[in-house]
Amino acid sequence: MSMKKIGSVRFFKVALLFGLIACQHQHFSSPPIFEDESRFVRLIVDQAVGGGHSHPASITTEEMSAVLSGVIIEEPTNLIRSLPLPGKSDVPPRHPAFSVAEVAFLAPLLVKGLESAKPEEIVTFYRIVQQPGTVDYVTSGGVFIDGEELHFLLSNYRSPTRYPPDAETMTYVDGRSTPLQPIVPQETQLTFHPATALAPSEEGFLKNPFRSKRQEIAVLFKGLTKKPANTTHESH
Repeated sequence: MSMKKIGSVRFFKVALLFGLIACQHQHFSSPPIFEDESRFVRLIVDQAVGGGHSHPASITTEEMSAVLSGVIIEEPTNLIRSLPLPGKSDVPPRHPAFSVAEVAFLAPLLVKGLESAKPEEIVTFYRIVQQPGTVDYVTSGGVFIDGEELHFLLSNYRSPTRYPPDAETMTYVDGRSTPLQPIVPQETQLTFHPATALAPSEEGFLKNPFRSKRQEIAVLFKGLTKKPANTTHESH
């Protein structure tokens, strides 16, 4: 093979490598809605998820709180037993993804993000639990609205940061720059309560190989806060 062809092949490989790396990082399109050392809520553009969303979107804090409160995690029993997080030894395999305090913190920030998001943007969230002398754990994902559906993405749920994603580079990441990229293979399953609020599966839903690595549900959020009609009648 000529030196010219060898050079072309090498250039192609390098270009492909940088292209793959670029695909793994989302573009932060604006200043964060909120950010501190361990948490953030911010808008990003993610090519894997796509655009054309119904943004900016109008959703109340009450509706967002109902969505977050309804997100349920189903974990393998052996994973629950091995969780080293303080106070998690008694967590059942099926449990809410967010505590009451976490819902109260996230809901208004996600609402604010959706109110200012562009059609190509997603509102992402990130939280890292830092434990001195041990592995840190990340929970991250995002939300976007298409019509009457709020899509909830959970890319990481208590994912350990000291996990080598690449056998060759052995580099470690904490997911802060890529909140929609799973740090480790996700063994948990994502569901919702009540199940009747889940949107019907669309043809080809989650067929994108990048999105299939993320846990995703679509919720019909408008009906979650509606009060049931009172059908009882007072006796006279």
